Amino acid sequence: MSVTLTVEGMSCDGCEQTVEALRDVDGVESVAVDRTNNSATVDGEAEPRVLVTAVEDAGYTANQHPGGRYVDFLPT
Repeated sequence: MSVTLTVEGMSCDGCEQTVEALRDVDGVESVAVDRTNNSATVDGEAEPRVLVTAVEDAGYTANQHPGGRYVDFLPT
């Protein structure tokens, strides 16, 4: 399963590394972050809601779009 996230506010390598920390979520196989396009693609078996929670725990506000496959999160 692949989930695409839109990430607003990534302006530096540190922001990218924060999002890449999604690799530590159980069930995540890989994370590809593209700061230029404000996106991250997460592959694996982790549920989108779990990814949202991980992002919120990192200090971001996360919103899951209807359909459960597309998630936006904004820095707080």
